[in-house]
Amino acid sequence: MDPETDALDAYSRVVSTVAASLLPSVASLTVRSRRGEGAGSAVVYTPDGFILTSAHVVAGADGGVAEFTNGTQTKFDVVGADPLSDLAVLRIRETGVPPATLGNADDLRIGQLVVAVGNPLGLAGSVTAGVVSALGRSLPVRDGRHTRLIDDVIQTDAALNPGNSGGALADSAGRVVGVNTAVAGIGLGLAVPINSTTRLIMSELMSTGRVRRAWLGVAGATVPLPQPLAQRLGQSKGLRLAEVVPGSPAGQAGLYVGDVLLSAGGRPITGVQDVLRLMLGPAIGTRLPITVLRKDALVDVVAIPAPLD
Repeated sequence: MDPETDALDAYSRVVSTVAASLLPSVASLTVRSRRGEGAGSAVVYTPDGFILTSAHVVAGADGGVAEFTNGTQTKFDVVGADPLSDLAVLRIRETGVPPATLGNADDLRIGQLVVAVGNPLGLAGSVTAGVVSALGRSLPVRDGRHTRLIDDVIQTDAALNPGNSGGALADSAGRVVGVNTAVAGIGLGLAVPINSTTRLIMSELMSTGRVRRAWLGVAGATVPLPQPLAQRLGQSKGLRLAEVVPGSPAGQAGLYVGDVLLSAGGRPITGVQDVLRLMLGPAIGTRLPITVLRKDALVDVVAIPAPLD
């Protein structure tokens, strides 16, 4: 057997193995709401029937029907949805559906093989494969007056079509590393990553049905740091504050326009998204140590993030 055939067989084995492990855990959703009937995909991730999908798939709905590749049909209830991460947690009434294993998208590398499993165009149990085309993309989402960028979105060339939203994007070991969320163009698909941040969002949705967020009250832009300071800190950029809302947690902590945020909560700050990443529910009412560069001096303050209404 020639090397090309060997390589093709190895590729095929990986994709078929991932498909075999994931297909029993992926559901085709039929959603009925005041907007009419819609469809999407979802993946079971706990033994007791919690399933994960995209928030836009179940927008305006409180339930629907999930169907699995073995023919099982079951009703589901919407436990909670978070449009600002485009994630929703549902719960099926059927027991015994095998859960998928969740992975960590932070470990992905460009060029790595990924497999998309979902139900595009009403075709249940469809499997496509491709590679991670890019990492670190941002996807703008909106919830009422609030707009937020979903960080570190995965870009893949695995074929995605309407109905794939909410389906699983898995690595070569069959671990779900993303939730397919959008088709951005020909040969271009995007997926919300599964990582520590989204796991926290999922946990909040499971326990309370919503995601609480904190706010600091700042706006700014990324700026380069002076070379000596960059070398000393091991980071090349910071966030220069262009606005500090009067009376906000940032204002009460003593932050000022012109300050350059360097770190918060022990994590480097290089842009607004780094701040937003810290502003999930557990941050509310807790002490958040912040270091800023102010007139060539490092200044430490402590802010206490407040709930975002």
